Amino acid sequence: MLPGDTLSRDGCLAFLMRRNEGLHVGARTALAWRGIKHNIAFREVISLWGPRALRLPAWLISRYDCTHQTTRLFDTGLEQNFGLQPLPGGHPDVLVSVPERALLEFLSDVGKTESLQEARSLVESTRSLRAGILETLLMHTVRIKVVRLARVLSEELDLPWAPLARQISQDKGGGTRWVAVSKDGERLDLKP
Repeated sequence: MLPGDTLSRDGCLAFLMRRNEGLHVGARTALAWRGIKHNIAFREVISLWGPRALRLPAWLISRYDCTHQTTRLFDTGLEQNFGLQPLPGGHPDVLVSVPERALLEFLSDVGKTESLQEARSLVESTRSLRAGILETLLMHTVRIKVVRLARVLSEELDLPWAPLARQISQDKGGGTRWVAVSKDGERLDLKP
């Protein structure tokens, strides 16, 4: 860098991603960057996902609000970079989850950092998900909560991909119901 240069968001992310295999922009951020959003954030928080714990550098978090998450969402049978692509016209080294993967990442945070109402609003905007990609991702999803939540919301909103989510949810089974209460008292009850 030369004196007076500033660090660009994509340049910073590309630098990190070249040094940390599997690191990518995911969940809410990926959905927003791909045009699927409900509320416009006052200040964007960049949601980074990766397979290993990573301490985000001070030079990055001093310029951009970022979070990093290592939630294991998919089994080892899924190629690590499946559903990760650069944005059209974006930096080629900045991998961003495709809408199908980003949605499942987002749903994994419902009840923790995301509300059920926000999930419902975002899922409603996902009418045109690609069935083949969604099917592959759902088949490899290890978190039953995510599969069931995708099923419940897609059926409730009568989305075109609801039959697919229903079938995979039934195939995965899972026996007992999944219940959680969020910090704001919202109850999430997902039956098998």
